[in-house]
Amino acid sequence: MLKELEQNFSILEKKVLAVSKNYQNLTEEFKELSNEHQELKEKYDEERKKNQVLAEEQKNIKLYSALSGNPDHNRLMKNHINRLIKEVDYCIAELQNNGL
Repeated sequence: MLKELEQNFSILEKKVLAVSKNYQNLTEEFKELSNEHQELKEKYDEERKKNQVLAEEQKNIKLYSALSGNPDHNRLMKNHINRLIKEVDYCIAELQNNGL
């Protein structure tokens, strides 16, 4: 009976050590993955900002092209002018509402 208990205890001890080692490995892997996730998140944010800058530059290039008389971008220019007119009209209305 005592020998059986010792064997069971030995088996249980081995299992506990194995679980403990697994836990340590998983904890280490989690830390590595967390770091990798953070790095990828930072790269993503950086690339997104670059993309926004490039999109703005592309918009400006099209606008400059329309200003220079490129017929392919006349619609863009008309839309831009209409947007500016609406903005000016809004500002004038705000000034009139404020009594200036």
